[in-house]
Amino acid sequence: MAPQRSFGPGAEPELPEYAGHYRLESRLGSGGMGVVHLARSGSGMRLAVKVVHAEYARDDEFRGRFRQEVAAARRVSGAFTAPVVDADPEAERPWMATLFIPGPTLAEEVKRNGPMEPGEVRRLMAGLAEALRDIHRVGVVHRDLKPGNVLLAEDGPKVIDFGISRPKDSELRTETGKLIGTPPFMAPEQFRRPREVGPAADVFALGSVIVHAATGRGPFDSDSPYVVAYQVVHDEPDLTGVPGNLVPLVLRCLAKEPEDRPSPDELMRVLRSVSASYDTQAFIPAQRDAPVVEETEDAAEPGEEAAGGPRRWTRGRIALVAGALVLAGGAGLATAHWSGAGQATPRVRPMATEDRVTEWRSPALTQGTGTPRCTYGAGELLCIAPGTAARLDPRDGTVRWRRSFAGALWSDPPVLSGGLLQLRDQEGRVTALDPSSGETRSRRQLPRDTGAVYADDTRLVSGLDGRITGVDSASGRTLWQHALPDRVLPRLDSFGADAGGGTAYATVVSDDGSGTRVTALDPASGKERWSAQLSGALQPVGAEGGFVYFLAADPVHGDTSAVVRYAVKSGVVRRTSLPVAVAGAQAAVRDGVVYLLAEGGGLDAVDTGAGRRLWHLETSVSRGSRPVTDGRYLYFSAADGRLLAVDARHGSIAGQTRPRFGARTDLVSAGLPVPVLARGAVYAAAPDGTVFARDTRDPSGW
Repeated sequence: MAPQRSFGPGAEPELPEYAGHYRLESRLGSGGMGVVHLARSGSGMRLAVKVVHAEYARDDEFRGRFRQEVAAARRVSGAFTAPVVDADPEAERPWMATLFIPGPTLAEEVKRNGPMEPGEVRRLMAGLAEALRDIHRVGVVHRDLKPGNVLLAEDGPKVIDFGISRPKDSELRTETGKLIGTPPFMAPEQFRRPREVGPAADVFALGSVIVHAATGRGPFDSDSPYVVAYQVVHDEPDLTGVPGNLVPLVLRCLAKEPEDRPSPDELMRVLRSVSASYDTQAFIPAQRDAPVVEETEDAAEPGEEAAGGPRRWTRGRIALVAGALVLAGGAGLATAHWSGAGQATPRVRPMATEDRVTEWRSPALTQGTGTPRCTYGAGELLCIAPGTAARLDPRDGTVRWRRSFAGALWSDPPVLSGGLLQLRDQEGRVTALDPSSGETRSRRQLPRDTGAVYADDTRLVSGLDGRITGVDSASGRTLWQHALPDRVLPRLDSFGADAGGGTAYATVVSDDGSGTRVTALDPASGKERWSAQLSGALQPVGAEGGFVYFLAADPVHGDTSAVVRYAVKSGVVRRTSLPVAVAGAQAAVRDGVVYLLAEGGGLDAVDTGAGRRLWHLETSVSRGSRPVTDGRYLYFSAADGRLLAVDARHGSIAGQTRPRFGARTDLVSAGLPVPVLARGAVYAAAPDGTVFARDTRDPSGW
């Protein structure tokens, strides 16, 4: 096939035929920095591939910015964006491939059909608020949110185009360099203090986008970008035509000072009350055909995918998703902040009867912003927060000791191993504390480019050459080494006593995702207990009763498409395909049932023995923590500090606590701590730095 040709102002005479392995079929659009093509992968999947203009490919500064865009887009959940499939920022013509999402941009929709109806505008605002919450949660600031970067997909709005500046879109420049953003949708600080732009700038842009959706124009309009810049910084916005019940909220979004604007979470709470006079029914897609279950003796064949497809939705149903599903989380979202946050003594609320667990809330463990991470061991609750480690009495939350660590940022939850509390920071340094006193017993630096996991009293460390080293957790003495045949860095997991007396699992997925080698090791001796070559790209998520459980990933998107159960003694593999692939799944296992929480809030229970999905629940909790279960209820945390309980048998919300926000609602954690089950209680933590306990017998009373 000859290279594609393009004509018109600024167009390049020839466009490439391929970007990486992806064949470019047609041109979808272009901007100042590149051209977006409709492309197909080798399997026929449709993609949107952005290819950078040749003139910018020669610019080292731009290449650096493009690398940042790729990294930012990969960090953000695919629930509200176009997921990145592949990219090569170092190619002669840098490119990035994302999943193709059918649907017009907001700019195209308004141009073609005029301003949206009030109900549609409100639902768009709710969908964009949730998208920004998801984007900001991973530390990304979009900086160029505008109608052309909002796709109106069937399942709600999607935000696209992360971090690319477009100097050809405007001749305006700042004193510090090129303009970053599009003037009609830029916040005042982007003109005044471009180096200090934060998440609040995206909220300002959201307000401008909503005005455009409601009126067909922006709140600041002029043919000259210089005039627009002046209006944004000095003038009041023109909100003529914006639905009256949204005007106060849009005005707050367009406040001149960043600190006066609401956070995405606050927008969602306010929009809940606004939604009362509109549609309130959430539409759920029709169920697909039953899952396909396959059992094999040698694990050689992958299971077939379930047949069927999603039901097409009408425009009215499409519009409901962005708002209604966001609002389905229950009354907890509308509750005010907990009074007295950060108080000096624990807040104790005794239960009605003496045989019930005392519910309590600790003082804040950190003066800054950060959610503690805890573990239960030696009869105590052991927690870390940014720069702090502490021991809490699990009965009433009394702080037994607290240690400060200047500048320490903990990357993993604490682990009690070898009789010591093991803390690992983001630089790979391991600090071991005496759990009874908090005194430091040792400090060690792990080699870079390694993985580590604790099993019983051993720390297992993996290397790039496939070699696994067992280290005594108490003394730091090397116990053994085991070389895997794959000679690549393996993933290490351990699931404690449920795995049969303590077992470590090393998994290596083949380059093409077609197979996974699983090796089970004795953590004390390093001896190989068993090894198996299984089909597909698998991730272990639990082990019990002679079975190991895996999530099977789509090798292209990485979404979970099936749950796999491997019988250690017989080698029988049982694969249960999911009706709908799950993005960003985190899992818990109990009595042969695997519970999967998707990053978008969907919760599934899969019975691996029966080979079927038991139930599905939409929780509205975006990017929640990994769930845990006691068999009766499933527990997980939300980014706003809520602890939720779901009935494990029926798949219904059984209870939830109130939100506990931190001092900075614009700062969020990339990963939430997992609740801890012990002593008939569930222990959780919140962004305000507190730890709290709730009785597991009746979550409805939370």
